[in-house]
Amino acid sequence: CDPRKFVRIPAKHTHGRTHTAVFARDMKLKVISRSGRTVLPEGIVLPSDAKVSDLKKIFHEMKRAYYPTRQRFTTVATKDAPRGVALEDAKALRDYGLVDGDTIVFKDLGPQVSYKAVFFFEYLGPLLAYLPFYFARETIYGKMLGFKDAGKAPLEAQTLAMYFHTAHYVKRILETFFVHSFSHATMPIFNLMRNCSYYWTFGAVMSYFINHPAYTPVGRTQMLAGFAFSAVMQLSNLRCHIILANLRKDGSKAYVIPSGFLFNYVTCANYCTEIYQWLGFNIATQSAMGYTFMCCGAAQMLQWAIAKHKRLRKLFPGTDGKPKFRRPFILLPPFF
Repeated sequence: CDPRKFVRIPAKHTHGRTHTAVFARDMKLKVISRSGRTVLPEGIVLPSDAKVSDLKKIFHEMKRAYYPTRQRFTTVATKDAPRGVALEDAKALRDYGLVDGDTIVFKDLGPQVSYKAVFFFEYLGPLLAYLPFYFARETIYGKMLGFKDAGKAPLEAQTLAMYFHTAHYVKRILETFFVHSFSHATMPIFNLMRNCSYYWTFGAVMSYFINHPAYTPVGRTQMLAGFAFSAVMQLSNLRCHIILANLRKDGSKAYVIPSGFLFNYVTCANYCTEIYQWLGFNIATQSAMGYTFMCCGAAQMLQWAIAKHKRLRKLFPGTDGKPKFRRPFILLPPFF
């Protein structure tokens, strides 16, 4: 037979031996960049039943710098899809109507890092950045910054704030490894630096002001009420994350309407409880930087929540046998 009619895909190793799968060459695609430049002058050859994941593996063999999670392929832009249609790993190329001689568009997503790594480091940072201002008060505020009374014992509000802040990020780290499931394996490494800068900076600055020797606490009743509300919201947030983690036990990535607990009333109950737990914390501590952190996070979550609400309403219109998506609130009951 003519060896030019076959193409190899990445080797698999079993029992110390290397096996290379061979498929009949049925389809040759042209690969261009978003600017229209030809990426592979010779094109890429695949079997007609190849999946997008197979495409990425073969492309990686031809271009070793671009490992699969760094690649993004789309169809060529059309009037109906100005940016093209993104090719999903689990689908076959023919599901997108691709045939021999067609063109696909390649985008380099840049260096990637796993979602779990990003979440771990962005949550570990504020956890560690907060604690020195509490446990090394005399050194930081007294010896380094020259403030008086730096050696006095922490106030009750400062101690409870330290416990609540620490518990929040310990919870988030544990959820990252034992609760959350991620729809994508990786994200651009730039996101790691951006997210860490955000969380780490706010964690340190919040702690600086809350643990400052000149800090004046609110009344004890307000403080305890705020921390109690924060605790309830933290536990509710955990419950929401467990519900989301159990939505698709079969590994499917299809959209499902979240239901149960607060999801029966709020589209993004997980964001809702996250914002309200920080509201309780700030009521208890009256920290300007704490409120700033909460508002910055709420602004971003508001955008995500509106987009998710619109997407669920579009996917579940109540026609063609599909359930109708209805929720009285999008993010923050009873306001929005």
